[in-house]
Amino acid sequence: MNLFQMTLETPSGPLSILYDATDTVYHIDFPDQGERQERLLKRRFKNFQLTDQDSAALAQPLQAYFAGDLPALQEIPVKTGGTVFQRKVWQALRAIPIGTTCSYRDLAYQIGQPRAVRAVANANANNPISLLIPCHRVIGSDGTLTGYAGGLKRKEWLLRHEGAISQV
Repeated sequence: MNLFQMTLETPSGPLSILYDATDTVYHIDFPDQGERQERLLKRRFKNFQLTDQDSAALAQPLQAYFAGDLPALQEIPVKTGGTVFQRKVWQALRAIPIGTTCSYRDLAYQIGQPRAVRAVANANANNPISLLIPCHRVIGSDGTLTGYAGGLKRKEWLLRHEGAISQV
């Protein structure tokens, strides 16, 4: 698999975006989070090649989002891969409205599998396209911020940016 890679500087740190020749996004990650990106890509593609190349078509909506145009990300095409169950969870994540949060339990109910809370959390943790598939909007049932591959400080920043938690 041949993918293009660009790094975009954002207020919450560098963002690595992997995409194809049609500007369809396959992976987004914060590169300061260790080997997560490489691990997920190897699991998904076995063999892949990355070429550094910027895409104005992707940079523009991402920069607009960080500048406050929150819906700007919704039109970026994505290709997630994953199992049928994971894709169901990721589709439900995309349906969480900007400025709101839900719990893993809520998400399990939304996909019609109320007993699959742990599986939902696992699918959430393996989301290959963070930000565009907004796994940062999932919180604990008690309202606490729980795990996020980009780190809890970044999750909190994103939720404040989107108005889901107050700007105290």
